[in-house]
Amino acid sequence: MYEQNNMPPNSATAPRQDAIDINDFVFAATGARLRRLTLPDGSHWFPAVDVCKQLGYVHTGSALRDIADKANFGSAESVLGRHTLSIPAGREWRRDMNLVSLEGLIRLVNGCTKPESQPFKSWVATVIETIQRTGSYSLEPAPVQPTPDGATAYVMPQQIADAIVRLEERNIRADELLLAFQEERGELLRQISDSQHAMVETQRQICRSQNVMAEALQQIAEALKPAHGHGRPRPTAAPEPELTPQQLLATWKAKNLVVTGDVHAVAAYLAPALLRGGARYPLEEIATRTGLPQERVHDCVRMLLRRGCVRQTGCAPDGAPIYVLP
Repeated sequence: MYEQNNMPPNSATAPRQDAIDINDFVFAATGARLRRLTLPDGSHWFPAVDVCKQLGYVHTGSALRDIADKANFGSAESVLGRHTLSIPAGREWRRDMNLVSLEGLIRLVNGCTKPESQPFKSWVATVIETIQRTGSYSLEPAPVQPTPDGATAYVMPQQIADAIVRLEERNIRADELLLAFQEERGELLRQISDSQHAMVETQRQICRSQNVMAEALQQIAEALKPAHGHGRPRPTAAPEPELTPQQLLATWKAKNLVVTGDVHAVAAYLAPALLRGGARYPLEEIATRTGLPQERVHDCVRMLLRRGCVRQTGCAPDGAPIYVLP
């Protein structure tokens, strides 16, 4: 592979400058910036799990056995032990982690079936064909281009540059799809919230309709009462004297109502409102006011209903039952 440097060709201390930066080379091959160990002999080694994840291999061990060879992969302990180096700290480096060399990485890429690897594989095939035909392969010499930080930049092969552009375009499309999904999810959540509010409003309307229907039935019953006398006017009854809550309780007791302490407490709480036209109290409120358990309040109200002391005509908008005198 063609190389350039800024030192005289005969200088023994001239640092080597790769015509292709190793980071760009690996990114073009895998589509990601991989973790890398560079050993004193200049060889590059990569965690096999990182490479296989980017290339879509499910099982790292199977990929290494089928594609790479033992000369190009090994555990971190064995690879670093050749140079008496210790395991790097951080970034989840482990002694038993499999590392793959640059040659092994290229073999893994060549065995990959993902569409994103095709441009790189085509470039590798071109290199091999050129060497077979001409006996060598070199990149076009690129003029030295100093960067603001004093480093040196070189021209990248067009095949690798195109592969990088395709990978970036794929990332942009993935971001767009993710944004569209998030917007669709937000709209769905808003629709669910609107539906819940509509259901609550529908339940309120149903309760109001039941109240209106109960009042209408009561009016119809009152209108039909004169017809039972075959057209004869009913005698006008003298107005009944207003009852007091104590008299109302006495009337209920006269109907063989077993007025225990609990029943008396519930009846005494309902009586004033019943004499004013109707009681609209939820069971929770009656339980709070009387100090009785809600289950006991429910049993007392059922007893008053069965004995004909009160009757239920519907529900209030807040869901509380409405009790009136029969």
